[in-house]
Amino acid sequence: MASAKLVVVAALVILLQASTSAVARHHHHAKPDPGGTPGIMTVNGFEKGQEGGGPAACDGKYHSNKDMIAALSTRWYAGGRRCHKTIRITSKRDGRTVEARVVDECDSNYGCKDDVVDTSAAVWEALGLDTDVGVVPVTWSDA
Repeated sequence: MASAKLVVVAALVILLQASTSAVARHHHHAKPDPGGTPGIMTVNGFEKGQEGGGPAACDGKYHSNKDMIAALSTRWYAGGRRCHKTIRITSKRDGRTVEARVVDECDSNYGCKDDVVDTSAAVWEALGLDTDVGVVPVTWSDA
């Protein structure tokens, strides 16, 4: 009886080792894209009366352009699942990176392109970019 239990335990150990090494091999080869998701960053006004339109979709409020905030295209906004989450934005021009909080949707059904990260002036300033340029290539990822 004891030898039967020993055989079962040994078999389980062998199976566990085999599955662990397979998982380790799989993760070793699966390299994440270090650049994140490519997109186009635009500047948006999140304060009342500015070009951003109405209050933010995530909380129904207006926000200060001095805050590190963003609106994402409809597909990236993901039905609100990214609301109040932090994203990492990297300028493709110089590699500088900042973090911003998602507060709004850039509605692709009403003119926003599918690859837009619409951000406050504070994000542009933190990246050392001129808001007068208006559109710059970036990558972004969940922080």
